[in-house]
Amino acid sequence: MGQKLQNKVAVVTGAGTGIGQAIAIGFAQEGATVVIDYVGAASAAEETVGKLAALGAKSMAIAADVSQQDQVNSLVAKTVAAYGRLDIVVNNAGIEKKFAFVDYPLEEWNKIIAVNLTGAFLCSQAAARQMIAQGGGGRIINISSIHEDLPLLTNAPYCASKGGLRMLMRTIAVELAPHNITVNNIGPGAIYTPIDLDVESDAKLNDQILAEIPLKRWGKPEEVAQMAVYLASDDASYVTGSTFFIDGGMLRNAGAL
Repeated sequence: MGQKLQNKVAVVTGAGTGIGQAIAIGFAQEGATVVIDYVGAASAAEETVGKLAALGAKSMAIAADVSQQDQVNSLVAKTVAAYGRLDIVVNNAGIEKKFAFVDYPLEEWNKIIAVNLTGAFLCSQAAARQMIAQGGGGRIINISSIHEDLPLLTNAPYCASKGGLRMLMRTIAVELAPHNITVNNIGPGAIYTPIDLDVESDAKLNDQILAEIPLKRWGKPEEVAQMAVYLASDDASYVTGSTFFIDGGMLRNAGAL
């Protein structure tokens, strides 16, 4: 167990599975108190809650739909009521759906923008208000994607949400700097989580993805978590307004073709 985040209180949205869960665990291993945000049934957060309990970490799960302002405000209020402060927020909750652009249903566009972009706006805003009120600075970390920069066919709203997240981050990084609140994005490429089982078990599709990655392998959620730990820690106190891609070189490879 490390000490990089000792006495820090972090909220990680969408922390029930995958990258969010790995970040929650990574933070707990460094001494942070972690609030696991989830949507739906309480069972969605059970696995993460169990893993943090096994580490002996202080944590709790709170249900909040990040696209709803009252629920986001309640998430921050409950965190502060329980632990006295909020130092780090990780905007990880995200969704995507594939349709050809000309057939893309408006309701799906609205849903994806609401969670991926409006959700990050609302959580960052509520967190920043709390961080400013308590003093001492803070950290806002968005889990973006290589698709804030790289097109992905049949995924127009997802790409638009991540492109928007890049400029949201860049703008509020400058605006919140006087309060010593840093804002950065992490842009994962192909990271293996249970959601990708269908891709990895399809040899042709898997080979196709690996062919686009210079390092010739999938990334691990733990590797994204370690970048989040760095950005949340004092080691990154002079780092703000940037996106850090974790993609095995995929973005550069696409640019070289």
